[in-house]
Order: sequence, then C-alpha cells, then structure tokens
Amino acid sequence: MSLRSVSLFFCALAVSVSAYAHEYQLGSLHIDHPYARATVPGQPAGGAFLSIENSGKEADKLIGVSALIAKSTEIHTMSMEGNVMKMREVGEIELLPASKVDMIPGHGYHIMLIGLTQPLKAGDKFPLTLTFQKAGKIEVSVYVTDLTGKSADTAHQH
Repeated sequence: MSLRSVSLFFCALAVSVSAYAHEYQLGSLHIDHPYARATVPGQPAGGAFLSIENSGKEADKLIGVSALIAKSTEIHTMSMEGNVMKMREVGEIELLPASKVDMIPGHGYHIMLIGLTQPLKAGDKFPLTLTFQKAGKIEVSVYVTDLTGKSADTAHQH
C-alpha cells in the first residue's frame, strides 16, 4: 500500500467516525449519545434518551426540551411501583457539579415526544433542542434505533 493510499484510508476513517460521533459540549455540560427508539405505525408518542455530564463547579438544570417531530415534548421520570410502571412529567433535571445523568429506557429520566408528526424510523435522525437554566440552548441530533436499541446502520453503534 502506498503512503497516499494509507493517508486516504485514515482520512476516510476519520470522516466516517466523526459523522457517527454525536456528542456535544455546551460550557461545562457534555451531552452524549442522543437517541430514540423506532415506533410502530400509529404510535402517538416516543421516547428520547441521552446522557448529560456536568464537569463544572456550579450546578445547572435542564429546564426544557423541544422537537419539531412532536406536538409537545416533556421531561419525564419513570419508576416501577410493584408491577406497575409509573411515569410522570418533571419540570427540570438538576445537574449537580461533577455529576452525570444517564437517560436510559425503563429507568429514570427520559424525554417524551408526544403527538408525533411522523413515525420514528430506524436509521433516521431529528433535531432536539435542550434548554439549560445557566448554559443556554443547544440543538442535538437524535438518532433513531430499532426497537432493540440497535441502529439500522451497523457502522453507527449505540
């Protein structure tokens, strides 16, 4: 292999990796891996998940979310009480200094997408705006995985 071929290979690899990396920085907040699971036809709502790490010395709060793909978006928490799943809207998520909040299916926080304007299809992505009390707003890309949580694109691992 020539030096030019090797250089082209590594350039292509760097571009493909950066195309699939979806992490964001807003001040001392690190937002990682925004994703949603695909929905079935006619399903009126979906959920989005991500992690937020506050590496700063001051607390902040996630105080709002919005997405054009849904009529409304809400920050929810989910818990099991006996054999019953309970979801409720929360107005905000406190982000303490040197802490991390992981939104994962079936546990803790998630973002509810209510009144979907179109189905969520594996392999698609959509913009989601996060609003923080101190850090401000940031738009992230949410990648849609299949119902098992795997991407339709095998190169894009979650």
